[in-house]
Amino acid sequence: MPDKNDLKTTGAPATGRHVAVLGGGSFGTALTKVLAENGHTVHFWMRDKAQADEIRGSGINSRYMPDIHLTGDIQPTTDFAGAVRNAEVVFVAIPSKAFRAVIREHSTDFSDDQMVISLTKGIEEHGFKLMSEILQEELPKCRSGVLSGPNLAGEIVNRDLTATVVAAKDPDVRRAVQDLLGCEYFRVYANVDVYGVELAGALKNIYAIVSGLATALDLGENAKAMLITRGLAEMSRFAVSLGANPMTFMGLAGVGDLIVTCTSSRSRNYRVGYAVGKGTGLDDAVAELGQVAEGIYTLKLVKEKSEAIGIYMPLVKGLYEILYGTASISAVINSLMMSVQNSDVEFILPRTISQ
Repeated sequence: MPDKNDLKTTGAPATGRHVAVLGGGSFGTALTKVLAENGHTVHFWMRDKAQADEIRGSGINSRYMPDIHLTGDIQPTTDFAGAVRNAEVVFVAIPSKAFRAVIREHSTDFSDDQMVISLTKGIEEHGFKLMSEILQEELPKCRSGVLSGPNLAGEIVNRDLTATVVAAKDPDVRRAVQDLLGCEYFRVYANVDVYGVELAGALKNIYAIVSGLATALDLGENAKAMLITRGLAEMSRFAVSLGANPMTFMGLAGVGDLIVTCTSSRSRNYRVGYAVGKGTGLDDAVAELGQVAEGIYTLKLVKEKSEAIGIYMPLVKGLYEILYGTASISAVINSLMMSVQNSDVEFILPRTISQ
Protein backbone atom coordinates (compact mmCIF):
# COMPACT_ATOMS: atom_id res chain seq x y z
CA MET A 1 0.00 0.00 0.00
CA PRO A 2 1.46 3.41 -0.92
CA ASP A 3 2.35 5.98 1.70
CA LYS A 4 -0.67 8.14 2.50
CA ASN A 5 1.31 11.27 1.65
CA ASP A 6 1.88 9.95 -1.88
CA LEU A 7 -1.78 9.18 -2.59
CA LYS A 8 -3.06 10.55 -5.85
CA THR A 9 -6.44 12.23 -5.84
CA THR A 10 -9.25 10.60 -7.79
CA GLY A 11 -12.78 11.65 -8.52
CA ALA A 12 -11.95 15.33 -9.07
CA PRO A 13 -12.89 16.80 -12.44
CA ALA A 14 -10.24 17.40 -15.09
CA THR A 15 -10.57 21.15 -14.70
CA GLY A 16 -10.83 22.81 -11.32
CA ARG A 17 -13.95 24.60 -10.16
CA HIS A 18 -14.44 27.67 -8.01
CA VAL A 19 -15.70 26.93 -4.51
CA ALA A 20 -15.88 28.88 -1.26
CA VAL A 21 -15.21 27.83 2.33
CA LEU A 22 -16.60 30.15 4.99
CA GLY A 23 -14.88 29.91 8.36
CA GLY A 24 -11.18 29.74 9.18
CA GLY A 25 -11.34 27.14 11.96
CA SER A 26 -9.95 23.61 11.97
CA PHE A 27 -12.63 21.94 9.86
CA GLY A 28 -12.87 24.78 7.37
CA THR A 29 -9.10 24.54 6.97
CA ALA A 30 -9.25 20.76 6.52
CA LEU A 31 -11.90 20.96 3.78
CA THR A 32 -10.00 23.78 2.10
CA LYS A 33 -6.93 21.55 1.94
CA VAL A 34 -8.89 18.66 0.38
CA LEU A 35 -10.55 20.91 -2.19
CA ALA A 36 -7.34 22.66 -3.18
CA GLU A 37 -5.41 19.41 -3.51
CA ASN A 38 -8.23 18.11 -5.72
CA GLY A 39 -7.43 20.93 -8.13
CA HIS A 40 -10.11 23.47 -7.26
CA THR A 41 -9.83 27.20 -6.62
CA VAL A 42 -10.85 27.77 -3.00
CA HIS A 43 -12.01 31.20 -1.85
CA PHE A 44 -11.29 30.83 1.88
CA TRP A 45 -13.20 33.44 3.92
CA MET A 46 -12.51 34.40 7.54
CA ARG A 47 -13.14 37.49 9.65
CA ASP A 48 -9.56 37.92 10.90
CA LYS A 49 -7.40 39.86 8.42
CA ALA A 50 -4.18 38.79 10.16
CA GLN A 51 -5.20 35.15 9.81
CA ALA A 52 -5.98 35.61 6.11
CA ASP A 53 -2.67 37.42 5.55
CA GLU A 54 -0.77 34.64 7.33
CA ILE A 55 -2.33 31.89 5.22
CA ARG A 56 -1.79 33.89 2.04
CA GLY A 57 1.86 34.51 2.88
CA SER A 58 2.94 31.25 4.47
CA GLY A 59 0.25 28.68 3.67
CA ILE A 60 -0.17 28.01 7.40
CA ASN A 61 -3.16 28.58 9.71
CA SER A 62 -1.09 28.73 12.90
CA ARG A 63 -4.00 29.07 15.30
CA TYR A 64 -5.83 25.91 14.21
CA MET A 65 -3.41 23.86 12.07
CA PRO A 66 0.12 25.03 12.92
CA ASP A 67 1.85 21.95 11.49
CA ILE A 68 -0.03 21.82 8.18
CA HIS A 69 1.09 23.56 5.00
CA LEU A 70 -1.76 24.47 2.63
CA THR A 71 -0.97 24.18 -1.07
CA GLY A 72 -2.86 24.72 -4.28
CA ASP A 73 -5.03 27.57 -5.49
CA ILE A 74 -6.24 28.89 -2.11
CA GLN A 75 -7.33 32.52 -1.90
CA PRO A 76 -7.73 33.61 1.75
CA THR A 77 -9.92 36.68 2.10
CA THR A 78 -12.03 38.78 4.44
CA ASP A 79 -14.21 39.88 1.52
CA PHE A 80 -17.36 37.79 1.91
CA ALA A 81 -19.04 38.90 -1.30
CA GLY A 82 -15.87 38.26 -3.27
CA ALA A 83 -15.52 34.78 -1.79
CA VAL A 84 -18.99 33.57 -2.74
CA ARG A 85 -19.50 35.54 -5.96
CA ASN A 86 -18.09 33.00 -8.40
CA ALA A 87 -18.36 29.86 -6.26
CA GLU A 88 -20.41 26.98 -7.63
CA VAL A 89 -20.61 25.49 -4.14
CA VAL A 90 -20.25 27.28 -0.80
CA PHE A 91 -19.21 25.28 2.28
CA VAL A 92 -20.15 26.93 5.59
CA ALA A 93 -17.98 26.09 8.62
CA ILE A 94 -19.18 28.83 10.97
CA PRO A 95 -19.95 28.00 14.66
CA SER A 96 -23.66 27.56 15.37
CA LYS A 97 -23.86 30.62 17.64
CA ALA A 98 -22.82 32.92 14.80
CA PHE A 99 -24.21 30.92 11.87
CA ARG A 100 -27.51 32.77 11.29
CA ALA A 101 -26.06 36.21 11.95
CA VAL A 102 -23.31 35.77 9.35
CA ILE A 103 -25.60 34.25 6.72
CA ARG A 104 -28.29 36.88 7.26
CA GLU A 105 -25.79 39.74 7.12
CA HIS A 106 -24.49 38.52 3.77
CA SER A 107 -27.63 36.93 2.31
CA THR A 108 -27.68 39.28 -0.69
CA ASP A 109 -24.19 38.12 -1.69
CA PHE A 110 -25.47 34.64 -2.61
CA SER A 111 -26.87 33.99 -6.05
CA ASP A 112 -30.12 32.21 -6.85
CA ASP A 113 -29.79 28.43 -7.16
CA GLN A 114 -26.28 28.46 -5.62
CA MET A 115 -25.36 25.30 -3.69
CA VAL A 116 -24.68 25.95 0.00
CA ILE A 117 -23.48 23.13 2.27
CA SER A 118 -23.36 23.34 6.07
CA LEU A 119 -20.38 21.74 7.82
CA THR A 120 -21.50 22.89 11.29
CA LYS A 121 -22.62 20.32 13.87
CA GLY A 122 -24.79 22.36 16.19
CA ILE A 123 -28.26 23.66 17.02
CA GLU A 124 -29.49 27.24 17.21
CA GLU A 125 -30.72 28.21 20.65
CA HIS A 126 -33.93 29.98 19.65
CA GLY A 127 -36.44 27.64 18.07
CA PHE A 128 -34.20 24.54 18.11
CA LYS A 129 -33.18 25.12 14.50
CA LEU A 130 -30.52 23.12 12.67
CA MET A 131 -28.12 24.86 10.31
CA SER A 132 -29.87 23.50 7.21
CA GLU A 133 -33.12 25.05 8.45
CA ILE A 134 -31.34 28.37 8.90
CA LEU A 135 -30.05 28.16 5.33
CA GLN A 136 -33.56 27.46 4.06
CA GLU A 137 -34.94 30.44 5.96
CA GLU A 138 -32.19 32.92 5.14
CA LEU A 139 -31.34 31.71 1.61
CA PRO A 140 -34.63 30.31 0.29
CA LYS A 141 -33.53 30.44 -3.36
CA CYS A 142 -30.31 28.49 -2.78
CA ARG A 143 -30.00 24.70 -2.87
CA SER A 144 -28.78 23.50 0.50
CA GLY A 145 -27.28 20.38 2.04
CA VAL A 146 -25.17 19.20 4.95
CA LEU A 147 -21.90 17.31 5.36
CA SER A 148 -21.42 15.14 8.45
CA GLY A 149 -19.73 11.98 9.63
CA PRO A 150 -16.70 10.65 11.56
CA ASN A 151 -14.43 13.42 10.31
CA LEU A 152 -11.68 14.58 12.65
CA ALA A 153 -10.02 17.56 11.01
CA GLY A 154 -6.57 16.56 12.26
CA GLU A 155 -6.76 13.25 10.43
CA ILE A 156 -8.19 14.69 7.23
CA VAL A 157 -5.29 17.11 6.82
CA ASN A 158 -2.88 14.20 7.28
CA ARG A 159 -4.65 12.32 4.47
CA ASP A 160 -5.77 9.54 6.77
CA LEU A 161 -8.52 7.40 5.22
CA THR A 162 -11.85 9.10 5.93
CA ALA A 163 -15.49 8.77 4.88
CA THR A 164 -18.25 11.34 5.19
CA VAL A 165 -21.92 11.80 4.25
CA VAL A 166 -23.49 14.53 2.15
CA ALA A 167 -27.23 14.85 2.71
CA ALA A 168 -29.44 16.84 0.37
CA LYS A 169 -32.83 16.47 -1.25
CA ASP A 170 -31.45 17.64 -4.60
CA PRO A 171 -29.43 14.87 -6.33
CA ASP A 172 -27.36 17.47 -8.19
CA VAL A 173 -26.17 18.85 -4.84
CA ARG A 174 -25.17 15.39 -3.64
CA ARG A 175 -23.28 14.64 -6.86
CA ALA A 176 -21.52 18.02 -6.87
CA VAL A 177 -20.17 17.54 -3.36
CA GLN A 178 -19.06 13.99 -4.12
CA ASP A 179 -17.21 15.21 -7.24
CA LEU A 180 -15.55 18.11 -5.43
CA LEU A 181 -14.35 16.25 -2.33
CA GLY A 182 -13.94 12.65 -3.41
CA CYS A 183 -10.35 11.40 -3.61
CA GLU A 184 -8.34 8.34 -2.72
CA TYR A 185 -8.32 9.06 1.02
CA PHE A 186 -11.65 10.93 1.35
CA ARG A 187 -14.83 9.09 0.34
CA VAL A 188 -18.22 10.82 0.20
CA TYR A 189 -21.42 8.80 0.63
CA ALA A 190 -24.92 10.20 -0.03
CA ASN A 191 -28.14 10.41 1.96
CA VAL A 192 -31.48 12.17 1.51
CA ASP A 193 -32.31 12.38 5.25
CA VAL A 194 -30.95 15.89 5.79
CA TYR A 195 -32.55 16.32 9.20
CA GLY A 196 -31.36 12.96 10.52
CA VAL A 197 -27.79 13.32 9.28
CA GLU A 198 -27.51 16.81 10.70
CA LEU A 199 -29.16 16.05 14.02
CA ALA A 200 -26.94 13.00 14.50
CA GLY A 201 -23.89 15.20 14.05
CA ALA A 202 -25.09 17.61 16.70
CA LEU A 203 -26.30 15.06 19.25
CA LYS A 204 -23.17 12.86 19.29
CA ASN A 205 -21.17 15.75 20.81
CA ILE A 206 -23.10 15.31 24.05
CA TYR A 207 -22.09 11.67 24.39
CA ALA A 208 -18.48 12.47 23.53
CA ILE A 209 -18.39 14.60 26.68
CA VAL A 210 -19.83 11.69 28.67
CA SER A 211 -17.17 9.37 27.26
CA GLY A 212 -14.41 11.81 28.13
CA LEU A 213 -15.66 11.91 31.70
CA ALA A 214 -15.79 8.11 31.87
CA THR A 215 -12.23 7.78 30.59
CA ALA A 216 -10.95 10.34 33.08
CA LEU A 217 -12.46 8.31 35.92
CA ASP A 218 -10.91 5.07 34.62
CA LEU A 219 -14.21 3.30 34.04
CA GLY A 220 -13.79 -0.08 32.35
CA GLU A 221 -14.11 -0.76 28.65
CA ASN A 222 -17.42 -2.54 29.28
CA ALA A 223 -18.82 0.58 30.92
CA LYS A 224 -17.62 2.86 28.13
CA ALA A 225 -19.14 0.56 25.50
CA MET A 226 -22.41 0.63 27.41
CA LEU A 227 -22.40 4.43 27.55
CA ILE A 228 -21.75 4.74 23.82
CA THR A 229 -24.49 2.30 22.80
CA ARG A 230 -27.03 3.72 25.24
CA GLY A 231 -26.10 7.11 23.86
CA LEU A 232 -26.93 5.82 20.38
CA ALA A 233 -30.31 4.62 21.67
CA GLU A 234 -31.02 8.02 23.22
CA MET A 235 -30.03 10.10 20.22
CA SER A 236 -31.92 7.95 17.73
CA ARG A 237 -35.03 7.87 19.92
CA PHE A 238 -34.96 11.65 20.22
CA ALA A 239 -34.25 12.30 16.53
CA VAL A 240 -36.89 9.90 15.22
CA SER A 241 -39.48 11.62 17.41
CA LEU A 242 -38.63 14.80 15.48
CA GLY A 243 -38.95 13.15 12.06
CA ALA A 244 -35.53 11.64 11.30
CA ASN A 245 -35.13 8.25 9.62
CA PRO A 246 -33.95 5.67 12.22
CA MET A 247 -31.72 3.95 9.65
CA THR A 248 -29.61 7.09 9.35
CA PHE A 249 -28.24 6.34 12.82
CA MET A 250 -26.85 3.01 11.64
CA GLY A 251 -24.58 4.79 9.15
CA LEU A 252 -21.53 7.05 9.16
CA ALA A 253 -23.40 10.14 10.35
CA GLY A 254 -24.85 8.22 13.30
CA VAL A 255 -22.90 5.35 14.84
CA GLY A 256 -19.76 6.19 12.83
CA ASP A 257 -19.51 9.75 14.10
CA LEU A 258 -20.52 8.67 17.60
CA ILE A 259 -17.69 6.13 17.79
CA VAL A 260 -14.94 8.48 16.70
CA THR A 261 -15.97 11.38 18.92
CA CYS A 262 -16.47 9.12 21.95
CA THR A 263 -13.10 7.38 21.66
CA SER A 264 -10.62 9.91 20.25
CA SER A 265 -8.53 12.40 22.18
CA ARG A 266 -8.65 14.54 19.01
CA SER A 267 -12.35 15.17 19.67
CA ARG A 268 -12.90 18.58 21.23
CA ASN A 269 -15.98 17.48 23.15
CA TYR A 270 -14.22 14.36 24.45
CA ARG A 271 -11.33 16.52 25.65
CA VAL A 272 -13.67 18.85 27.52
CA GLY A 273 -15.31 15.87 29.24
CA TYR A 274 -11.91 14.39 30.11
CA ALA A 275 -10.70 17.67 31.63
CA VAL A 276 -13.85 18.02 33.74
CA GLY A 277 -13.48 14.39 34.85
CA LYS A 278 -9.97 15.21 36.05
CA GLY A 279 -11.29 18.06 38.18
CA THR A 280 -11.03 21.07 35.88
CA GLY A 281 -13.98 23.46 36.01
CA LEU A 282 -16.16 23.58 32.89
CA ASP A 283 -15.27 27.18 32.03
CA ASP A 284 -11.56 26.49 32.47
CA ALA A 285 -11.80 23.32 30.38
CA VAL A 286 -13.44 25.22 27.52
CA ALA A 287 -10.91 28.06 27.78
CA GLU A 288 -8.02 25.60 27.78
CA LEU A 289 -9.38 23.95 24.64
CA GLY A 290 -9.28 27.27 22.79
CA GLN A 291 -11.87 26.12 20.25
CA VAL A 292 -15.65 25.71 20.15
CA ALA A 293 -16.98 22.53 21.78
CA GLU A 294 -20.51 22.49 20.34
CA GLY A 295 -21.69 19.80 22.77
CA ILE A 296 -21.68 22.27 25.67
CA TYR A 297 -24.32 24.38 23.94
CA THR A 298 -26.21 21.44 22.43
CA LEU A 299 -26.61 19.77 25.84
CA LYS A 300 -28.77 22.55 27.26
CA LEU A 301 -30.97 22.75 24.18
CA VAL A 302 -31.52 19.00 23.93
CA LYS A 303 -32.34 18.69 27.63
CA GLU A 304 -34.98 21.39 27.32
CA LYS A 305 -36.39 19.98 24.09
CA SER A 306 -36.51 16.36 25.31
CA GLU A 307 -38.36 17.38 28.45
CA ALA A 308 -40.78 19.50 26.43
CA ILE A 309 -41.70 16.62 24.10
CA GLY A 310 -41.46 13.86 26.71
CA ILE A 311 -38.49 11.87 25.39
CA TYR A 312 -36.56 9.86 27.99
CA MET A 313 -32.85 10.79 27.85
CA PRO A 314 -31.12 9.81 31.12
CA LEU A 315 -27.57 10.44 29.87
CA VAL A 316 -28.48 13.94 28.71
CA LYS A 317 -30.14 14.66 32.03
CA GLY A 318 -27.25 13.15 33.97
CA LEU A 319 -24.56 15.07 32.08
CA TYR A 320 -26.46 18.29 32.60
CA GLU A 321 -26.53 17.63 36.34
CA ILE A 322 -22.80 16.91 36.31
CA LEU A 323 -21.81 20.05 34.41
CA TYR A 324 -24.31 22.48 35.84
CA GLY A 325 -25.40 20.85 39.10
CA THR A 326 -23.79 18.75 41.81
CA ALA A 327 -24.12 15.19 40.49
CA SER A 328 -21.05 12.99 39.93
CA ILE A 329 -20.44 10.76 36.93
CA SER A 330 -20.50 7.76 39.28
CA ALA A 331 -23.94 8.74 40.52
CA VAL A 332 -25.18 9.09 36.96
CA ILE A 333 -23.80 5.64 36.03
CA ASN A 334 -25.40 4.13 39.14
CA SER A 335 -28.70 5.73 38.23
CA LEU A 336 -28.49 4.26 34.76
CA MET A 337 -27.73 0.81 36.17
CA MET A 338 -30.70 1.01 38.52
CA SER A 339 -33.20 2.01 35.84
CA VAL A 340 -35.71 -0.44 34.42
CA GLN A 341 -34.14 -2.97 32.02
CA ASN A 342 -36.03 -2.86 28.76
CA SER A 343 -35.25 -3.01 25.04
CA ASP A 344 -31.61 -3.29 23.98
CA VAL A 345 -32.09 -2.02 20.43
CA GLU A 346 -34.34 0.98 19.98
CA PHE A 347 -37.62 0.42 18.07
CA ILE A 348 -37.57 -3.40 18.35
CA LEU A 349 -39.65 -3.74 21.53
CA PRO A 350 -42.64 -1.53 22.32
CA ARG A 351 -41.68 1.51 24.32
CA THR A 352 -43.96 0.87 27.26
CA ILE A 353 -41.61 1.66 30.12
CA SER A 354 -38.56 3.82 30.66
CA GLN A 355 -35.34 2.60 29.08
